[in-house]
Amino acid sequence: MTSTLQHFMNEFIGLDSWSLIFISIFINILISILGFLPSVFLTAFNISAFGFWTGIVISILGESLGAIVSFYLYRKGMKFAGIDQILSNKYFLKLKEASGTEWIFLLFLFRMVPFVPSSVVTVAAAFSSISIVAFSVISSCGKIPSLLIEAFVVMNVLDADKGTVILLAGSVVVGMFYLAYRWRKNNRL
Repeated sequence: MTSTLQHFMNEFIGLDSWSLIFISIFINILISILGFLPSVFLTAFNISAFGFWTGIVISILGESLGAIVSFYLYRKGMKFAGIDQILSNKYFLKLKEASGTEWIFLLFLFRMVPFVPSSVVTVAAAFSSISIVAFSVISSCGKIPSLLIEAFVVMNVLDADKGTVILLAGSVVVGMFYLAYRWRKNNRL
């Protein structure tokens, strides 16, 4: 699949591998800034286009740079707008109020969890007193295990036969309905 995608990109679109890498990283930065789009599809593209390990490295680089740029922009935006209102999310509050080694541990832990929008962690960091250098290092280190898990899941889906994909999609839909039911039940109380 990798050679077919590379051939398509080179022959029909006219992009070489380096151009695709920069475009992928740029898209990852945009995804991080917007904060609500999942990057799993970009990870799947990177793995398909560049191979497993190279795709992971490109995804890690893109997500790390995206987190750093969005952290900087969120922090500057809050200072500019004078915003200091905190969301009611308990994880957000915990991150904002953390300091020292607790902050390092929580940031690393929340970055490790795959398929979680990293914007909540980045916004919480922007509201906190953590430096951009410390955020960059801890965030990037935490994304590595997360992206490895995400990449292995993506590889299994890409290599799966049609029945497995249908079963996986059905499981995701059932899981989403269950989570929506639990959320709705908890919010009524």
